[in-house]
Amino acid sequence: MAMQAVSPESVAETGSVDDAPERSALVASLLSMTGGFLDAFTWLSLGGVFASSQTGNVVFLGMDAMSGQWRQATHHLLPLAAFLLGASLAIRLKAPLLCLAGEIVCLVAVMLLLHRVPDMITILGISFGAALQSASFRQVERWKYLSVTVTGNMLRALDQSVAPDRDAARGTAIMLLVCLMFLAGAAIGTCVTKWLHAWSLVLPIASSVCVLWLCRSQLRS
Repeated sequence: MAMQAVSPESVAETGSVDDAPERSALVASLLSMTGGFLDAFTWLSLGGVFASSQTGNVVFLGMDAMSGQWRQATHHLLPLAAFLLGASLAIRLKAPLLCLAGEIVCLVAVMLLLHRVPDMITILGISFGAALQSASFRQVERWKYLSVTVTGNMLRALDQSVAPDRDAARGTAIMLLVCLMFLAGAAIGTCVTKWLHAWSLVLPIASSVCVLWLCRSQLRS
């Protein structure tokens, strides 16, 4: 999926930074579950488009463009643009918790406005919010990851499985964990979206709020 982390090297950080709450396996798991949930939600609720994982949008964009279906191509191009805008803002701000709060605001707005405004507006809101979060939280302990994709995380799990360092087994386990949490989020999102529709977004909102609570020590500082 979009912005895949495929570099085999682990990030050299001090122990105190590695232990920071925003880099914990629990936070990475919650954010990855949110990423999978949002993909399932947007696919089911907003007409077969991805709002967080952008590889699908790139594939459909190419297919639609080659088929001359320009209006449908725009349907996949605009979420890409919103995602890039959100990621660019997050990278410039370098304020992960502020960006996570921004994602929460976007999701609350989408939940309240879904199908009351044009669907493309809500898609753009989710894409922008997901980008704020995914571009801000990209490291779990010593390892890079992405909460809106599994391909890069699976590759990193394989890299760690053959790495010679003593933490390689833990790296493999963590990468596989975030992949499984993304899968769990997609499965839960499928079931809950069919049942609660717009109100199903309460779950990813609650998950993001939980991450803010876990990182509350950084908020106080």
